[in-house]
Amino acid sequence: MHFAGVDVGSTTTKAAVMDEGLVVVGKSLLATGANVVRAAKTAFEQALQEAGLEEHDVVYVVGTGYGRYKVPFGHAQVTEISCHAKGALRVFPGSRTILDIGGQDTKAIRVSPSGEIIDFSMNDKCAAGTGRFLEACAGVMGLTLEEIGPVSLTSAAPLRITNVCTVFVEQEIMSHISRGRKAQDILRGVHSAIAARSLALMRRVGIEPEVTFTGGVSRNPGMVAALEERLGSKVNVSPLSQYLGCIGAAMFALERAQGAAPPRPLVGELHIVGGH
Repeated sequence: MHFAGVDVGSTTTKAAVMDEGLVVVGKSLLATGANVVRAAKTAFEQALQEAGLEEHDVVYVVGTGYGRYKVPFGHAQVTEISCHAKGALRVFPGSRTILDIGGQDTKAIRVSPSGEIIDFSMNDKCAAGTGRFLEACAGVMGLTLEEIGPVSLTSAAPLRITNVCTVFVEQEIMSHISRGRKAQDILRGVHSAIAARSLALMRRVGIEPEVTFTGGVSRNPGMVAALEERLGSKVNVSPLSQYLGCIGAAMFALERAQGAAPPRPLVGELHIVGGH
């Protein structure tokens, strides 16, 4: 039997198909776009194709992410907080603190050794310090989103960036460019500013090693380096880091199909961090 998770995010939609041994046999990633339902279905179909399976081979599907209720073929929906925690623990069993930076929000999650969510905090009031923020910075610098991380790593004298607001950071970057500042020094400063903001969010839930980095921004080596510098320790990342939400959803699908107890309610107060 096979099980699937579909993570419909604000920027990208991911899907993963797993077998009973919790092995990922197929996965996919695509831009969400304006049609959320279509994105969910297409991602699922592409994951099935990679796995060499048909839709009827999957016995249970769980939707997650902000668009989890827009997965019409899904049997259940589970919050992305629970799914990212479960996926992170699957790939990195020692995870205790999880940082998820997506297209438009950032989440910090703390879990117990048994995998129970102890507390979580999120910034969903603006796109400050998220993938959208980095995309805006890349645009001002005339670079692609994929280029800015490696470029930032070549900096020997990072600049201090005071803004993490998507609107105002463009003005600050333009000011640095007009003064002849190097692109790598500007970008190193940008990544360091995001890392500082992320660290503050993580401290709200309590930072315990190991720290696991999930979401699309985890693919950025400059962001990984900036986080490790701020933390003073390594963070867990893998080629599957962007898929941990849908992997966790697929694991919940297996549990639901086998009649396991539903995921425990989130423990702890929800901290919403707003403003710039």
